[in-house]
Amino acid sequence: MAIDELVSEAVGVVDGGLMGVDWEQRIDFARLRRERLAKAQEALAASVADMLFVFRTEDARYLTGYRHHLGPTPLLGNATVVLTPDDPPILFTMDYEHCRARMPWIAPEQLQPRANFREEVGIRKWAETVEGLVGSLAGKTIGVDLWSPTLEEGLRKAFPDTLFVDGYKILMEAKIIKTDDEVACLKIANAMTEAGMDAARRVLRPGVRECEVLAAAWYKMTALGSEWTQCSNIVASGPYTAPYRRFTSDRVIRSGDMVIIDIGGCFNGYWGDLTRTWVCDDIKPTAEERDLHQKCYDALWNSCAASRAGNTTADVFAAADPYVLDSLGHGSGMAPWEPPYFSPHTKDDPTELRVGMQFNLEPYAGVPGIGGFRLENNLVVTEGDPDVYTTYPFDERLVIDLHPLDTSTGRTR
Repeated sequence: MAIDELVSEAVGVVDGGLMGVDWEQRIDFARLRRERLAKAQEALAASVADMLFVFRTEDARYLTGYRHHLGPTPLLGNATVVLTPDDPPILFTMDYEHCRARMPWIAPEQLQPRANFREEVGIRKWAETVEGLVGSLAGKTIGVDLWSPTLEEGLRKAFPDTLFVDGYKILMEAKIIKTDDEVACLKIANAMTEAGMDAARRVLRPGVRECEVLAAAWYKMTALGSEWTQCSNIVASGPYTAPYRRFTSDRVIRSGDMVIIDIGGCFNGYWGDLTRTWVCDDIKPTAEERDLHQKCYDALWNSCAASRAGNTTADVFAAADPYVLDSLGHGSGMAPWEPPYFSPHTKDDPTELRVGMQFNLEPYAGVPGIGGFRLENNLVVTEGDPDVYTTYPFDERLVIDLHPLDTSTGRTR
């Protein structure tokens, strides 16, 4: 089944609640798994590889629906998938009995005990098991998404007549276009994140520590069912906004401080990502602060406006330049950071935007001694205007001129 057929099959998914209901069409999780696997196998069939060895846990979930630890470090072997273009995926998992009991869409022969990649003998035994299941790999080309020096050495010894190539690019070609069910998951993750932002903003006042602000956001997102958070999350205040410090500390926030809050919740493996900058306390910002915020605000919305099918990542970057740190943004999905990317190098190797691509744009403007400002929206590329599904407003004290695409700000003036 072609990707465009997959997307059209999901038409009708609505931006509903978190539960499954019988009175409207919401996320169809069986269809979600089926379409993800079909996209991956289509991308594999179109590549030079005969097979994929998938070691990233988030991509094991993408291919099979197996949920595993989301961090803080990768554990090679805890979730491993062997994928061919035509056969059902084979999942090697540390939760073998759990999967047999609770994942009926995976046939018993597709489930295998955990692969032990911590020692050479474990790699050799796994390689023998793989060939016993799929046949000899001599003369085959295998795509690998992630490996360590030890795993690479072990695989090359086990499969001396096999060519290994970059399998991550193959999977990313499948994952870069989202189905309607995937977009629905991303929108729910963003709704959780916006709720976390609102909870953080409500506790933001002089005398509160950055970590207390983050705790409020984390609690709210977790209470709504967030599986994890996009990163350790960021609350940076006062002098730490310029130069921008990308973590949260125990600093006591003071009246008039600029406060950057960058957070992201997770729904069903998909990630939200939202950044806003606030003035602490009921106080009027300075003209210099408003000017910098407006520059960042304009860069955000101008880059959103450039996010149209047929344009490129270079066009989007140029619309925000020079109000960018090391990167303007990134795609998101079952990993918080996926293609397309928006680095300064896009002008040398641009990617054309296609309908169904999703990404997050986050420009920055800052001057030490005045303050730093970072803002972020999430969107999906459509046939027309981008679907900017971030709805949480900005600090209106800092917004001088509203952008035509901004429908969330200016209502309380």
